[in-house]
Amino acid sequence: MTKDPNNMTCQEFQALMPELIGSGENASAHPHMQSCALCRALLADLETIAEAARQLFPVVDPPEHLWEQIESAIKHEGDPGRG
Repeated sequence: MTKDPNNMTCQEFQALMPELIGSGENASAHPHMQSCALCRALLADLETIAEAARQLFPVVDPPEHLWEQIESAIKHEGDPGRG
């Protein structure tokens, strides 16, 4: 049985937050957030931490030739005439 989102306690909502955030849902649009300053502040803090982490560890695209090297290595690994 799913808890009524309009009557959730902070504890219930905070247990649900990882699922909401992980699914890509807008957690700030959840009905509990409309009436709970504590959970709004928690979500804001989590978003600040996540942004700081993204800046510490930026996503870097690999060089264009990397996939070709990997593919070539895999082909040569299966070649019985090598090694």
